[in-house]
Amino acid sequence: MSTQDISQDELWMYRALTVAREGLGTTSPNPPVGAVIVKDGLLLGEGFHERAGEPHAERRAIANAILRGHESQLRGATIYVTLEPCSSYGRTPPCTEAIIQCGIAEVVYASTDPDTRHQGRADAVLSAAGVRVRSGVCKEACDAFLRPWVHSIRTGRPWVVAKIACSLDGRITRRHGGWLSCAESVSEAHQLRLESDAILVGGNTVRTDDPALTIRSPKTAIPKAKIQPWRIILTRDEASLPATCQLLTDDEAQRTLVFEQVDELKLWLESLYKEYGIVQLMLECGGNLLRTFLEQGMVNEWMQIVTPRLCGGPDEMLPGDFLPRELAFEPEYHQSCGTDILIRGIIR
Repeated sequence: MSTQDISQDELWMYRALTVAREGLGTTSPNPPVGAVIVKDGLLLGEGFHERAGEPHAERRAIANAILRGHESQLRGATIYVTLEPCSSYGRTPPCTEAIIQCGIAEVVYASTDPDTRHQGRADAVLSAAGVRVRSGVCKEACDAFLRPWVHSIRTGRPWVVAKIACSLDGRITRRHGGWLSCAESVSEAHQLRLESDAILVGGNTVRTDDPALTIRSPKTAIPKAKIQPWRIILTRDEASLPATCQLLTDDEAQRTLVFEQVDELKLWLESLYKEYGIVQLMLECGGNLLRTFLEQGMVNEWMQIVTPRLCGGPDEMLPGDFLPRELAFEPEYHQSCGTDILIRGIIR
């Protein structure tokens, strides 16, 4: 879509969405949100929510406008926000209060708050103060961006993304060892790590591969606010894990969680969200554990990297019999990734 095909509202909202992406992977359990303030076609300020407990996007955009010397121009301006502004006190004051105080005349937001306790409340608060409110601009794009967080609010458990790298014959290991994916695909996987709050593997993966599960080579720069994701090990026998493995001995060992004998994934995922604020969980486990997540209906998104080899390796992507039921896959995009092909979409 060219810039001639979209309105000024859409242009500024897409700018706010671009700004929001700077907080991707750092805000949980809060949502990543972006805001831009505009008057007479001039960008006055912009900001994004960086970390829970710190100022929200609207307040950072206002502060940025003041820093740029535009404080006097805030009165009568329009603010574009990717999510309905907060209207209640939490760890930070409500953004509606800051918007009203600085004299912003119009609020345009994309997505509504999924929490029914707050949904639509900002409209009433702002309208009562004489601020014009419009919603739904670029709603589809912002809803998709906020999907993991919305899912966590509505279900009380993380959004689960399964990442699989396999050969054309459905193998996840090579016959004689070595990396299966090319460097560009590895970078895509590390980008997903950056966007996630936790990465999960099974005990067998730890014993066989001794992974580090840290973010090292993503496509984009690692934000200063990003801490290494939780590394989660699911195992039947914690005592069988090598005491010298990286996950238990490296500099990020305090970010490793070990869980033993987990059978009911739904309840366990709910505890991850409640106790650790994990909004997006990335699976990098082997085929048996991946099958368990699929069988219990606990995979929301699928990212598959296919490398152009017939490996004949010992480990299948999904070993065993057929899944108990067919799962619908809605592809969102596919692309060449170095010598590999990347496919990503939603599982219904």
